[in-house]
Amino acid sequence: MTVEQTERTDPTERPRTYWLEHAWLGTHVEPDVAVDVTRDGRIAAVRTDVPAPPPGATVLRGLTLPGLANAHSHAFHRALRSTVQVGSGTFWTWREVMYGVADRLTPDTYHALARAVYGEMALAGITAVGEFHYVHHAPGGTPYADPNAMGEALIAAADEAGIRLTLLDTAYVSSGFGKAPDRHQLRFSDGTTEAWAERASLLKDRPHARIGAAIHSVRAVPADQLATVADWALSRRVPLHVHLSEQTAENDACQAAHGCTPTQLLAEHGVLSARTTGVHNTHLTDADIALLGGSSTGTCMCPTTERDLADGIGPAVALQRAGSPLSLGSDSHAVIDLFEEARAMELNERLRSRTRGHWTAAALLRAATADGHAALGWDDAGVIEAGAIADLVTVTLDSVRTVGALPRLGAETAVFAASAADVTDVIAGGRVVVRDGEHALLGDVATALSAAVAALR
Repeated sequence: MTVEQTERTDPTERPRTYWLEHAWLGTHVEPDVAVDVTRDGRIAAVRTDVPAPPPGATVLRGLTLPGLANAHSHAFHRALRSTVQVGSGTFWTWREVMYGVADRLTPDTYHALARAVYGEMALAGITAVGEFHYVHHAPGGTPYADPNAMGEALIAAADEAGIRLTLLDTAYVSSGFGKAPDRHQLRFSDGTTEAWAERASLLKDRPHARIGAAIHSVRAVPADQLATVADWALSRRVPLHVHLSEQTAENDACQAAHGCTPTQLLAEHGVLSARTTGVHNTHLTDADIALLGGSSTGTCMCPTTERDLADGIGPAVALQRAGSPLSLGSDSHAVIDLFEEARAMELNERLRSRTRGHWTAAALLRAATADGHAALGWDDAGVIEAGAIADLVTVTLDSVRTVGALPRLGAETAVFAASAADVTDVIAGGRVVVRDGEHALLGDVATALSAAVAALR
């Protein structure tokens, strides 16, 4: 099937119609669904029991889902894929290799890499990404002429790749409790969170991009400066994300410095809230889980990175039961496949508990769609319903992975059988981004990735 892209410039243009052979509508699969999309990229209507494609409709064969949301990304980590798999080590030895790539980034090389990485995400069905952005300045910490040159490079890259972006501009001002940034981290630091807030305030929302905030971690932002970031996010009503208890070493250091866990420290300084998402949340106490759930603070699990870095398995089941909404991210991009992230969250829990069925497939798919978008501040995306942003992702049902699956078991097929390679078509905000498995805007993403990664090695 070929999807033709149309220019949406004529104010008299009638809604475009897509006919979905099978559509996952949040709780179940419906066959024969027509979706009307307005010229401004929103769903005007969802019509069921439409047995044949209406005249002029674009036909999407297979299983169509809402757009996927990648709630945690470090775009430049994509340059590390495979190169960090030589030998043994820990998160901390991996970090030194990562810093080497960060040292070589410029606004131009970062734009080229992020553009290709976001293109890879689009090919995987991702229509929105949360970029946890902390490489702000030139090596040594000197600001660029445009102090947000690196962030602007990411904003432009997402637009060119056809996906939405929440730029989670990240405060990072220390290398540990009471320690100044090391030589690698100087380009991450604004010196204080007040200076961070001044620079971050210069960033502006765009139609495809929203500006959020992040605290890198409790070791990277002193306790007496945490509230500055939290207040900045609260005053703007934007998402606030934070790496939380990814490593036991961070917990131990926080206990030594403050006599409490990182979660307790964040709670004491007003960081936890329904607009906040803790990323990883791996090594938590029961009291931590209660604090996160009781404040409705979200949890972004990144299972492929957490296993790649030997971080551990986070208590996702307990967190969700306590009231912490779950989302998913690809983090270091060892893998970019939200189906695999959803599958891994369940399978990790099976390994730990030796029982099956901790989440329904529909719940896992919601974490990858509606709940992920909500964690990024796109509450009006991630569902196929009238009024929502028109994101449609079609997965083939006749690949070697998905053939034989029952169409009515759409969530199960997406989560437990499909992979990113099975995505055939992607409509993001009413814009055709992927057609027949090819990126409609960027062309050959693999070649672009190859060139961008080579420039950083």
